[in-house]
Amino acid sequence: MELRNTIETLCRAPGISGWEKNASMAALNLLKPYAPNAEIDAFQNVLGVVRLAEEGKPTVLLDAHIDEIGMIVTHVDAKGFLKVASCGGMDRRLVLGQEVSVYGRKELHGVIAAMPPHLTSSEDGAKVPEIEQILIDVGMEKDEVKKVVALGDRVSIRSDFHSMLGSRVASRALDDRCCVAVILRTLELLQDEKLDCGLSVMFTTQEETGERGAEIAGYRLKPDIAVALDVSFAHTPDADEYKCGKMGKGPMIGMAPSLDRKISAEFVRLAEEKGIPYQTEVMGGTTGTNADAIGTLCGGVRMGLLSVPLKYMHTPIEMIDLADCEAAAQLLAAYLSEVGKGE
Repeated sequence: MELRNTIETLCRAPGISGWEKNASMAALNLLKPYAPNAEIDAFQNVLGVVRLAEEGKPTVLLDAHIDEIGMIVTHVDAKGFLKVASCGGMDRRLVLGQEVSVYGRKELHGVIAAMPPHLTSSEDGAKVPEIEQILIDVGMEKDEVKKVVALGDRVSIRSDFHSMLGSRVASRALDDRCCVAVILRTLELLQDEKLDCGLSVMFTTQEETGERGAEIAGYRLKPDIAVALDVSFAHTPDADEYKCGKMGKGPMIGMAPSLDRKISAEFVRLAEEKGIPYQTEVMGGTTGTNADAIGTLCGGVRMGLLSVPLKYMHTPIEMIDLADCEAAAQLLAAYLSEVGKGE
């Protein structure tokens, strides 16, 4: 598979939390070659069993979330402007003046209203509005708008998929579509290999609003071991270096009280043995990812976490290095090749 094209296909499919159907369908079509019985459940999670475990062998579950941040329509005012609330952690510092897509009965192109600086005081110009204070203009009067847009419809900031210098790309929804692609690449690497474990995959919904999809899908699949794949902070000049990973230096291996120490150590060992670049990410409590939800299911699941370094999280210009995605897939494939041996 062409990793860049797969990520672009996934990022172009809208899938705001609670309305992931288009993104879920795109992911399902890409998963089917590896798990022909894969399906979308009632919660819009994508579930697939790649290999059943033999008796006495563990089942490993791979997870990445399919939803993205966005907004939800809460009101249409007397002049036809839309008011919205946030679905996930939208960065409100950058919403004014943005183009948006409104997913009503048909997709509408809108803009987020911004008062000209000539008409604002210096004090007002320095304020960052709450998401609930912004107005979206779709160029219609109220009666026209209400024929197309209903309360509860989702909204996303419009953003194209861009190739940057080297192997870097930028887009909205790279959190966490790039990790969906990492899992698909892992399955491709293992396609002709006999594993000593069962293997299941889930691309889960509503992570950005509380990890609910992972709880539902994970409970259904009942793994013994699970690895969550997500993004984490890549270093930028305005951030503390010790809090971040570095792009192009490999995936970040999670280490936290909520994660299985042996799995983290195994990732480190394999990376060093096979010359796969890696970084570590140490957290003092929970991880803020689906790993927190999956690890407590079904009496407890041994949990690992791999993260792709990403710049500008929760903006329309998120950026990753494809080399980190490939390294994550290589490391994950190496780990799965050894699970279950000797058991």
